[in-house]
Amino acid sequence: MWCLRSSLLLFACLLAVAAARPGRHHGSGFMLEARNHWRHNELREEAKCGYESCPVPKDDMLNIHLVPHSHDDVGWLKTVDQYYYGSKSNHQYAGVQYILDSVVEALLKNPDRKFIYVESAFFFKWWDEQTPELQKAVHKLVREGRLEFAGGAWSMNDEAASHYQSLIDQFTWGLRLLNDTFGECGRPRAGWQIDPFGHSREQASLFAQMGFDGMFFARLDWRDNTKRLQDKTAEMLWKSSANLEDSDMFTSVLYNHYSAPPGFCFDILCRDDPFVDGQYSVENNVKQKVDDFLAFVTNMSARYRSNNLIITMGDDFNYMDANMNFVNMDKLIKYTNARQSAGSKVNVFYSTPTCYLKAVHDTQLTWPTKTDDFFPYASDPHAYWTGYFTSRPTSKRMERHGNHFLQVCKQLTALSPSKGGEEHLTVLREAIGVMQHHDAITGTEKQHVTDDYSRMLHVAIEACGANTNAALQSMTKNPATFESCHLLNITQCEISETKENFVVTLYNPLAHANYQYVRLPVTGNSYLVRDHSGQELSSQMVSIPEPVANLFYRVGLSTQELVFLANDIPPMGYRSYYVSETYDDSHTQNDEHPSKKKTVSIANNRLTLNFDENGFLSTINFGEESHRLQQDFLYYEGAYGNNEIFENRSSGAYIFRPNSTEKHATSLVRLTVIKGDQVQEVHQQFNEWVSQVIRLHDNEMHVEFEWMVGPIPIDDGKGKEIISRFYTDIQSDGVFWTDSNGREMIKRVRDQRETWDLELVEPVAGNYYPVTTKIALEDDNLRMAVLNDRAQGGTSMQDGVVELMVHRRLLRDDAFGVGEALNETSYGTGLIARGKHFLVFGTKGPQMMPVQVRERVMQNHVMMPAWMFLSDATDLSFDEWQSNYINMFSAMAASLPVNVNLLTFEPWKQPSTYLVRFEHLFEKNEDSLYSSPITFNLEEVFSKFSISSIQETTLAANQWKEDMSRLKFYADPVPVPEQTSNQIMAKSGDVMEIILNPMEIRTFVIQMDFK
Repeated sequence: MWCLRSSLLLFACLLAVAAARPGRHHGSGFMLEARNHWRHNELREEAKCGYESCPVPKDDMLNIHLVPHSHDDVGWLKTVDQYYYGSKSNHQYAGVQYILDSVVEALLKNPDRKFIYVESAFFFKWWDEQTPELQKAVHKLVREGRLEFAGGAWSMNDEAASHYQSLIDQFTWGLRLLNDTFGECGRPRAGWQIDPFGHSREQASLFAQMGFDGMFFARLDWRDNTKRLQDKTAEMLWKSSANLEDSDMFTSVLYNHYSAPPGFCFDILCRDDPFVDGQYSVENNVKQKVDDFLAFVTNMSARYRSNNLIITMGDDFNYMDANMNFVNMDKLIKYTNARQSAGSKVNVFYSTPTCYLKAVHDTQLTWPTKTDDFFPYASDPHAYWTGYFTSRPTSKRMERHGNHFLQVCKQLTALSPSKGGEEHLTVLREAIGVMQHHDAITGTEKQHVTDDYSRMLHVAIEACGANTNAALQSMTKNPATFESCHLLNITQCEISETKENFVVTLYNPLAHANYQYVRLPVTGNSYLVRDHSGQELSSQMVSIPEPVANLFYRVGLSTQELVFLANDIPPMGYRSYYVSETYDDSHTQNDEHPSKKKTVSIANNRLTLNFDENGFLSTINFGEESHRLQQDFLYYEGAYGNNEIFENRSSGAYIFRPNSTEKHATSLVRLTVIKGDQVQEVHQQFNEWVSQVIRLHDNEMHVEFEWMVGPIPIDDGKGKEIISRFYTDIQSDGVFWTDSNGREMIKRVRDQRETWDLELVEPVAGNYYPVTTKIALEDDNLRMAVLNDRAQGGTSMQDGVVELMVHRRLLRDDAFGVGEALNETSYGTGLIARGKHFLVFGTKGPQMMPVQVRERVMQNHVMMPAWMFLSDATDLSFDEWQSNYINMFSAMAASLPVNVNLLTFEPWKQPSTYLVRFEHLFEKNEDSLYSSPITFNLEEVFSKFSISSIQETTLAANQWKEDMSRLKFYADPVPVPEQTSNQIMAKSGDVMEIILNPMEIRTFVIQMDFK
């Protein structure tokens, strides 16, 4: 609803859908009971799950760990439900319910068999449908380590476009359900990221903080993969954080993607021959099968260091008839091991990723290290999977918007005097979890699946809207409806446009007092804005940009926006404002249209932006300094080929492949200039399908660029990929920086990889990286960062220049499976996308607020601004509103320190119990002051509560922190710079004293009540 393509979806209340879904009544699990006392404690003595359930490898043999698995996409060619129920076989023959039915039946037949499952979204959909008898049988399989969960998040997430807050949430939810259902035996120990299109360092760091012992994946650059197999470095110790202690993650690259060895796929979806072992059958092929398998593992063993090999036995949606798979794997094990009597040194057995980790660990080998990440991923010289960093930009924005509302809904549900609403909160948790899937937020799914994701997320946001409304009604004592304006992306809001009097309530989910410039479309000429104390706030009327006002599907009547500054919005609290129309015609906006060759500028008391005679931004002034700052829109034409050979690969949903140099959108920009006390703006019209507003708000140190692109023209038969490019005088020397899932920054060097020599035949696509929240340039004196409101691809192809891809429309599929061109349309024409970039430019080094500090603080404000609720006040005077209702509230006694963020505050498993996460926002060397360890007192922060207990957990909250014990792997004995520890331990033993080191996240279960 908040992206342009979906703005005409029905707004019917779908809360009944959310309320009617099958409920899960989870026990308290381990979190609220005595330490190590699980809900299934009575079963612990007989449990042989995890490492205790592992077969014992033979020291003098090559041990083959067969890992049966099914990779089940949570939406791709079919929707989530279509995949689960097995419908729409014309798109893909796949039915997850049959996979789980069949696997459980097959496991129960033979106690030697094992299977791993990954996607909690599918598993619990299936689990809720099973009889108590079958659930009991599954419990037994899990306790015996025969059914093992790997990963365990709600979906197997993408690692490029996803934000760490959403990743932590979806792991927390999936692992919570596994913990509550199966106890300790349901806790995964291995990450299983086998299908994402490249891998982030932050993902490995999150796994380490969650207590995982290792991770497995399949996709990495084809040259990197070739070199690692040649050098026996396909397994490594990934140093996943430059800041955190104990963040090394043992990482294994799978040998044959995640498929069975050639000739050994025994699934109904495969055509490989089964084992034919009839003694007198002329079809008997046992000898040939075993010979082929031994040849495969012998060749594989030459690529890995240990005498343990992991071989995946499965693929996409395999095991709908698990009996076929297991009967043949039983024979593979039987007949291969029978060769041992004749001197064979190959030992084959059913295994799991956990058992493989334990076996490799016990060899006591050392491992090569890695410090960068696995982006970008290329599957051949012309196929860089960097297009999906931007694909479906409105879907990416909708997911970010949904995560924002999820955090607001969590907090208000937790704080609400009227308890309840867990079902609605669950619906949104699970929808955001699905959106993290590597064919959801990536934009690499079919169009009808995109539409279903949008529908699902819309239903979920509406459901949680019932919680926020109920909470605010209880907290304010105001019976009015508190509504969200979900169409502000096209400057449309029914209440502000149709009501003479209305109330704006801003809820601040951050743990710092916040401020926000409120912008609302209105139909009047002047308005009076008053806060709860009666103070009148200064406001400004600003014309809606002409391209936005002229959107043919926009039904709002407004031509102007009301802008006012809402200051001191309390931490984890709200502040309300009463807005009334005053009918003063003297406030009508007079816009300035500069003559063709006139230069213009806009300024506040900190910055000045200058535009040249052609309408382009040209320079920025701050203090006594003036620097080059140009911005322009350009586009690449997408390669259009038949995909039959590498050189004819088309640009598509996955890959970015420009067929020529970039082209400018225009050489002359039409300008409209607006100046006022609250904000100064330049409205730029580049052409019929590219426009932008550049803003300077009063007293701000950043520049806001609000772009609108589309419909991208294709009448010339050429697909186009649109970029926004920024030019500066920074001497960047080929270096730029991008964030890793919104947290630590990673250094990028143009045309270079850290671990192999790079030869690029696709120089632009091969230098693109995922930008989840920020891209930056710097030299010894200056730094510029651009923050984005959704994930995008970005690069620096010239010194001092960065670009971000904002939109793409292409005419041919890239032949990686989706089977459709990325040609999004809406309302009968090409998709229009609107979004924001926030530019921070300044000097480095010691000063009151150096540029690096402003960036970190701003990232939170971009991700989590105050959420705006509107209420109709037609029948409510200001005096009545002021005297009868509670129009300001904070759950916190004071703001947290600037370098601390409240990442999570949500209701947990028992009444008055909350899951709370705090994080240090800075890296070690970002700032001399703010990068220091920080200490604060919980009782002071939550002094409005009476705290009765607090206990720390691992990051995903499925294990007590003090119980976490990870397998320790060791690096090769070569000189590796040791990280200097700045870990500080609280000597007083006061559990209320929270100490955070740079980039540290700490998670707590806190029981407390409002005083």
